[in-house]
Amino acid sequence: MLEIRQSCENCGKPLPNESSEAMICTYECTYCTDCVENVLYNVCPNCGGGFEKRPTRPKRLLAVHPVRQDLVSHPVTVNKYYKRYKDLDPRQR
Repeated sequence: MLEIRQSCENCGKPLPNESSEAMICTYECTYCTDCVENVLYNVCPNCGGGFEKRPTRPKRLLAVHPVRQDLVSHPVTVNKYYKRYKDLDPRQR
């Protein structure tokens, strides 16, 4: 089951379940579109993968599979994958 994190791990911007600004990598690292585009340049600082729009969990399923309640915070100080992957399509990394 997809873990729905409720804020950007870099800047702390709220990203509730229904947010259209939530982006995730294959490991569910969660960042807002602004951080993905202007800070990370679509390169996950944890795995080097790219980001995709996070799906929204249907409201009828939130009672059965609630979103994650604790906040995950990993502000980006150094993106160790940025130089290696910034110009390479995420599907080719």
